[in-house]
Amino acid sequence: MLKGLKVAALLATGALALAACGSSSGGSTSSSPAASGSSSSAAASPSCTPSAVKVGMAYDIGGRGDKSFNDSAAAGLDQAVKELCVTSKELSAVPNETDAQKAARLTLLAGAGYNPVIAVGFAYANGLKAVAPKFPKVNFAIVDDNTLCPAQANVACLNFAANQSSYLVGVIAAQATKKNNVGYIGGVNVPLLQSFQAGYDAGVKATNSTATIQDKYLTQPPDFSGFNAPDKGKATAAGMFDSGADVVYAAAGGSGAGVFTAAKAAGTWAIGVDSDQYLSADAAVQSVILTSALKNVNVAVFNVIQGSVNGSPLTGNQEFDLKNGGVGYSKSNAAVQPYEAKADAAAQAIIAGTVTVPDKLG
Repeated sequence: MLKGLKVAALLATGALALAACGSSSGGSTSSSPAASGSSSSAAASPSCTPSAVKVGMAYDIGGRGDKSFNDSAAAGLDQAVKELCVTSKELSAVPNETDAQKAARLTLLAGAGYNPVIAVGFAYANGLKAVAPKFPKVNFAIVDDNTLCPAQANVACLNFAANQSSYLVGVIAAQATKKNNVGYIGGVNVPLLQSFQAGYDAGVKATNSTATIQDKYLTQPPDFSGFNAPDKGKATAAGMFDSGADVVYAAAGGSGAGVFTAAKAAGTWAIGVDSDQYLSADAAVQSVILTSALKNVNVAVFNVIQGSVNGSPLTGNQEFDLKNGGVGYSKSNAAVQPYEAKADAAAQAIIAGTVTVPDKLG
């Protein structure tokens, strides 16, 4: 089995770390631009010798508890707290904040002695560009952005071949549909989410060239609320189901919860993203989550923290794909089993280079 497909165990490790370490979440909230959003600090397990490393985590909109992108990052932090005995400070973004607010959050963490400081999401790129040069002795990492690497020596850019995992769930969707009609919902219409769409659409068409694909986005930049708007996700998915789709892939962060609700009401399938959402979703909708396109942010976050603990901080572009286990798809729902053979064959073809997955539309 592909390393990239063995994800349930990785996420379970993160969950066990959370339980074992007693990390707290959802602490104080401030209106200050520097500290806007939730704040929490995690303490190392009493059974280990605390490390001198203090990790600063700056989450994207939705923060810890979004059951998607941010939670995958949080699982990596929780694993590091348990296994590496680091301590941490966690802050979250709020909707429609400015680059200055993001820069203030990163400055708050770096200035308080947290090192490394990890920015979860491409929306932090401009803020980090302003902050990293001011703290040359602090190691930063950013998820889903490569614009700062390798120019900024103290930054690691953590990027994932999400188009590859999206291709695999496209292969699955094309087999699972009974109406020859599937959908894709992106949270915000930005290049990163367009790469998800490109991969998904290609996977669908490679498997069933006659299938209809409905592609929609919840918001347009600079409005990034589409990553945490379950009501919009529900309404958009319901519209797709009414228009004939019976499988919809939601690459929309916290908005995916609304897509799952709509799929449950329609008696159709939904596909999750980033983490194994079959395992994390509310019980009421779990059964309709056929699979999830996995982006193992937890692995990348843990690697960054481990590098700092070992005295060898990661810098520059760090790429995570099918070949090194950085992406994959989930198999937790037994309903996906009839479609695994073609998805696994596609994954092997991608790894071998006989299939090239597009990462842009057009």
